[in-house]
Amino acid sequence: MNKHILLFALMISASSISAQSIYAPLNADYYHLVDRADVLNKNFSESIHTSFKPYRATDIVATMDSADYLTSSQDQFNTQYIKTDHWEYWSEDSVQSKKPFLKKIYRSKADFLHVNTKDFQLRVNPILYLSGGRDNNSGSTPFINTRGAQIRGSIDDKIGFYSTIEESQAIFPKYVQDYTADRGVVPNEAFWKKYGDHGVDYFTARGYFTFNASKHIALQFGYDKNFVGNGYRSLLLSDFSAPSTFLKIQTKVWRIQYTNLYTEMIADAPYSSFGSNGTAEFPKKFLTSHHLSINITDNFNVGVFEAIIFNRGDSTGSAFEWNYLNPIIFYRSIEQYTGSPDNALFGIDWKWNITKGLQFYGQGLLDEMVISELKAGNGWWGNKFSVQMGGKYYNAFGINNLDLQAEYNVSRPFTYSHESIFTNYAHYRQPLAHPLGANFNEAVFIGRYQPIPKLYLSGKLIFSQYGTDPVNENYGGDVLKDYNSRTQEYGNSIGQGVSNDQLYVDLTASYMLKHNLFIDLKHIYRDRDSVDPLISTTTNFSSLAIRLNVAARDHSF
Repeated sequence: MNKHILLFALMISASSISAQSIYAPLNADYYHLVDRADVLNKNFSESIHTSFKPYRATDIVATMDSADYLTSSQDQFNTQYIKTDHWEYWSEDSVQSKKPFLKKIYRSKADFLHVNTKDFQLRVNPILYLSGGRDNNSGSTPFINTRGAQIRGSIDDKIGFYSTIEESQAIFPKYVQDYTADRGVVPNEAFWKKYGDHGVDYFTARGYFTFNASKHIALQFGYDKNFVGNGYRSLLLSDFSAPSTFLKIQTKVWRIQYTNLYTEMIADAPYSSFGSNGTAEFPKKFLTSHHLSINITDNFNVGVFEAIIFNRGDSTGSAFEWNYLNPIIFYRSIEQYTGSPDNALFGIDWKWNITKGLQFYGQGLLDEMVISELKAGNGWWGNKFSVQMGGKYYNAFGINNLDLQAEYNVSRPFTYSHESIFTNYAHYRQPLAHPLGANFNEAVFIGRYQPIPKLYLSGKLIFSQYGTDPVNENYGGDVLKDYNSRTQEYGNSIGQGVSNDQLYVDLTASYMLKHNLFIDLKHIYRDRDSVDPLISTTTNFSSLAIRLNVAARDHSF
């Protein structure tokens, strides 16, 4: 029997009768409401560690139940909205519709159809995303047309399952089209095809099942995304790239949450102007990581992160390094033991709720460093690291439901890159951390305001300064490039190469018409000023969208 299948079968056989829980899909706007409740509570919630996302639905409900922040009608609405979204872990009776359609459809406020028996739960919902707009740089009208379905449920209160299927055609703003033309990928997605002259066609399917090995150990196996950190960006592991297949083991006991992640990724995705080339098997690689989150005090949390990117095969096949299955060992020691062929990264993250409504947070990632070279201050290429510092201010200046966030991110050249496509910190030709890759400075400012229960206003202001590469040169911003092709050994600095200064502004108003049915009005202003006039652009993009049971697309790069 294949070793992957054997290992997984053993885990299933060890499962007990502990109740399972699915995970809430990653959605920055949705998670903001949960994080808001966590920060405005007097102490950390015992049920949730916010540095590893997605969150378990049971933890979300417990966090909202423990909230002592309900000072406004907006907060009461948000709490009821989120708990209604996860009624199977709370109370079905409280979310019953007064007038279901044909006595079967929308019997609950949150579900098109649902079944709720002692041994089986099933919830089925449609997915819809229709958007149209205008981009001053595009020769055609931008739009998004997504249709799909979402299925979730449980069997015997032991096995949970979740699946989404989406079929999409879209013409994105010109700067997103340029990204696809340059990288050969649709941001956040995997396989794609050309649609018309300027559009893309892509099919998205995600799914997993969950079960508990014990009261404190939960397992998840499937195809989806994960995110590490408390910021808008993550410098450790983000949800920017395509979904991937993974096994996650999450242990939560006392003040500790320990997460093991074993992931199969795509090392490269050959493409042409017509889309991904799917005529042959794409080369694979693997990521294994662990993250230890500890609540040092009731308001101070520290996390430790370690990851290894590797492949034991060649261009025609792949093999897993079984030494990395050890869930409680320091991966760097294994990497050295096997001859140091892999890409090892080490990081930390932290958050400090200084007072009710005010949080500081941060991250640091170390890819490689030689102290003597760092002290020399000569810009040696191999000193590779990234740093994040940020803060959140909820109910800012005493105004209910006005939430502010500021964040600074910096990454030195060549961080995340390695000797080959099989060891760089990327998946499906997209960075696993920050969208810009490396070789950048970035300042992020976000304001969110909820003046009435169903209306959400947000504004993002992002300043970035980054370096790109002239033809046939490598200054360390593109994580897909072999760092042995670097242009220079010394004298490296952040933003080197072709200098770019960029301002990104996103203004959005969302109104919830019905449960998880939103209408969005958005305007994006993006000004990229480069020393190369051929890539300097100014974008003004406005759009109107209606979406059901799906997160708004985010192209903030």
